[in-house]
Formats: sequence, C-alpha cells, structure tokens
Amino acid sequence: MKATVSEFDERQAAARIAELEQQVQSLHQQLLQAQKMSSVGALASSITHEFNNILMTVINYAKMGVRHKDAATRDKSFEKILAAGHRASKITTGMLSYARQQSDRREPMDLVPLVEDVLVLVEKDLQRYRIRLITDFDHHPFAAVNSGQVQQVVLNLIVNARQAMEQGGNLKISIRQHAELNQAEISIQDSGCGIPPEKLRRIFEPFFTTKTADQQGQGGTGLGLSLARDVMEAHGGRIRVESAVGGGTTFTLKFPLVPTPAKVIGNSKAG
Repeated sequence: MKATVSEFDERQAAARIAELEQQVQSLHQQLLQAQKMSSVGALASSITHEFNNILMTVINYAKMGVRHKDAATRDKSFEKILAAGHRASKITTGMLSYARQQSDRREPMDLVPLVEDVLVLVEKDLQRYRIRLITDFDHHPFAAVNSGQVQQVVLNLIVNARQAMEQGGNLKISIRQHAELNQAEISIQDSGCGIPPEKLRRIFEPFFTTKTADQQGQGGTGLGLSLARDVMEAHGGRIRVESAVGGGTTFTLKFPLVPTPAKVIGNSKAG
C-alpha cells in the first residue's frame, strides 16, 4: 500500500510540476508580448508624426492635381501620391508584422531583410532625435530564427541606443558572417554616454536598469535586456556587450549559421 501511495504522490507531483512549467512558459510569452508593445509605444510619437507628413503630401498633391488641368502636372501629382501611399503601406505592414503575436517556430532567414524591416519602423524616430544611421551589411548570412522575437530584440536595442544619445549621435548597424566560426552576427553600436563597469556587470539581470523612463514614459523597466538574453539563448546564440563611459556601447547578437536554402540559391542564379 505504501508503494502505491508513494507512486500516486509522485504522479501528482510530476503532473503539478508539468502544469507549473506550462504556466511559466505562458507567462514568459505574455512578458515578451508586453515588452514588444512597450517598444512599439516608444516609436508611436514618431510614427504618428510621419503619418501626418504622408497625409499632408497626399492632400497637397491632390489639391495641385485638381487645380491644374495639364497632363504633366497631374502625372506628377499622381506619382507623389502613389509614392506616399507606398511609404504608408510599408510602415503599417512592418508595424502589424512586428506587433503580431507569433509562434515559437524558427526557420532559416536572411538576417539582412529581417533587420531592414525594423529600420523602416525606426527611421523617422532616429531622424527626430538627430541620430545618423549607418548600415554595414557586407554579407547575407542565414540563421534559423523566429523573426518576430529577433526583431523584438533588435528594436529594443535600437531604442536603448537612441535613449543613450540625448544630444544626437551615430548609430551603426552591422551584419557579419564568420564562416570559420560557423557564426552570424548583428551588432548595434551607438556613440552615446556608455555604461559604467559596475552597472555593465549586472546589465542582463531581470529588473536591473541603467536608466529612468524617458519623456514618453518608455524604458527603465529592466526587462528588455534580460528578455533579449533569453531569446538569444533559445536560438542557440549569445548576446555580448562592450561599453566605455563616454565612448558608446556595442551590443552583438551571435547566431549559429545555417546553409543558404536551395530555393534562394536557385533564385540568385536565375537572376
């Protein structure tokens, strides 16, 4: 009887542990989504301003097309309106894709377009804060990634970099391939204030933060970098940071390389 009771207790304990693990996983996904929405909030003001500019372009060229009857002026008006519409569509598509809650599925992806889709969202925000964007994509490495999760990490690091450059500065985004190490890298380098050594050691600890919330109430939760580390480790990769007070900060995301899909190779040869 004792053995039977013991086995029953073990089964109950195992079932309870499995239930708790499932709850933890669910809470982790909710936390990722909440952090993602926080990053969107940090860009909301700049994106709203950009949409206002797009609408003004559409309105002004529509008025010009109505006032002038000659074909050349009307053609120019239609072209400007169409370009503005494409710009708006690109922003909304990128935002919806980023904000959508996705599964944990990973697939081989070219890291360059993955990062470029994030830059569409932050372009006007960086311009607004007088930050010059520099890109250095000398390779198109492939890694097995969950695009939404990796884009979340990249966006969070870019927002952090922007907040570290209160007087403006330079932001350099690089993508590298190290075939000899079987590794792909995305690096985000800013020319901001840097992080003191005593804080740098704790930077990936949950709820530890080096900053206070900005004027829009964004940042300062201490969750972004902790979640970034979790995402990178789940991808079999790593996140590294180098910083010097007054000399800026560089975050590097390291992924295991995967072979370029045969379909992509075939398309490039056809082109």
